[in-house]
Amino acid sequence: MQTTMVIDGLVIAGMRILLFRARAKMKNIPMVPDNEKILTLTDKNFQHQTKNKLVLVDFWAAWCGPCRMMAPVLNDVASELTGNSHIGKVNIEQYQSHAQKFKVRSIPTLILFKDGKEINRLVGIKSKEFLFQQILKAS
Repeated sequence: MQTTMVIDGLVIAGMRILLFRARAKMKNIPMVPDNEKILTLTDKNFQHQTKNKLVLVDFWAAWCGPCRMMAPVLNDVASELTGNSHIGKVNIEQYQSHAQKFKVRSIPTLILFKDGKEINRLVGIKSKEFLFQQILKAS
């Protein structure tokens, strides 16, 4: 009985250490500047920037490790998009009302808008290829 409790305690302690280290590494992921083609969306321009276009909008925050991991992927996608397809970003710390309006519960959340209307929602880290597939399907 005591041996089982000791083993359980060691396993729990080990898992906590691993979780702490993983979180620390994710916070140290550097911020990558946005590609010039990425639309910075605000309360004032969101509706205008998503109207009559296909826009994949990233809801993100600076403190979010997975969001930082997605930034280079979104930069690559934005640099290769042509036509009326775009990438946009909403900082949920600055524009909490948009996160609430679109019921964003976790980040990164990517919402695909066509002509200003939500047509698809993706949560978590996604590959460049997967994002291109989703954009292509919606075009």
